[in-house]
Amino acid sequence: FIHWCIIVLIIIALTRPQSTQSIEKTTSEGIDILLVLDISGSMRAEDFEPVNRLQAAKSVIRSFLQDRRNDRIGLVVFSGKSIALCPLTTDYLMLVKLLKEVEIGIIEDGTAIGLALANATNRLRHSTTKSKTIILLTDGENNTGEIDPITAANAAKTIGIKVYTIGVGTEEGALIPYHDPIFGKRYRPIRAYVDEESLKQIAEITNGRYFRATDEHKLAEIYQEINQLETTKIETTEFIRHKELAGYFMFPATILLILKIALVSILRKIP
Repeated sequence: FIHWCIIVLIIIALTRPQSTQSIEKTTSEGIDILLVLDISGSMRAEDFEPVNRLQAAKSVIRSFLQDRRNDRIGLVVFSGKSIALCPLTTDYLMLVKLLKEVEIGIIEDGTAIGLALANATNRLRHSTTKSKTIILLTDGENNTGEIDPITAANAAKTIGIKVYTIGVGTEEGALIPYHDPIFGKRYRPIRAYVDEESLKQIAEITNGRYFRATDEHKLAEIYQEINQLETTKIETTEFIRHKELAGYFMFPATILLILKIALVSILRKIP
């Protein structure tokens, strides 16, 4: 029995049994994205029923954040001035909380598109990621600020930033609510002029794209399309380790061989 056990163990050892361990190393490079949101008075317009333009934009942006992974995202809001409300971060819960608090009137009124774009560009100036993106949403034309939009777009292009521009609002205009001291909430018609030519130029200069949203559904589709265009790059490297198992069979074969020799020697001495 010992003799045959030794032979079987040696045969198995000679076949060089191995165990294989596969290790997958995944590295991902996120994208730096700055959301630039117009909060001027005309964003109160209620042509994105049942909500106004700003509320629709905030809702769609929240959905956009749910689909991002490994990206640093920040928020710049503007009207007559521009404020970086949230620096680049991966804490999307904090970003959503800050977005929820955004309201029309926290900055003096106006539409400083160029200033907002320059502010966002400055925030991305020291970014080390390969992909830097700005998503600029507005319903008007640049009418204030020290920097014009085309100059800001050229500055963005210089440091490799891609700008997606979105013009919101229906062509026929909309009703904007206001408070009447006697009758309460009232409406007046407005026809906000979206400077599509400038928004198209900004996108073209920076190798981005221009979109027009006339309702919340279309706006959601635009952010979804941008979400697919700006995907996170993931690189996967697989390592395979082989472990020789022959020793696990040769060692007991050796022990059994020694035992066999010892037993044979003992048995020969017995009369």
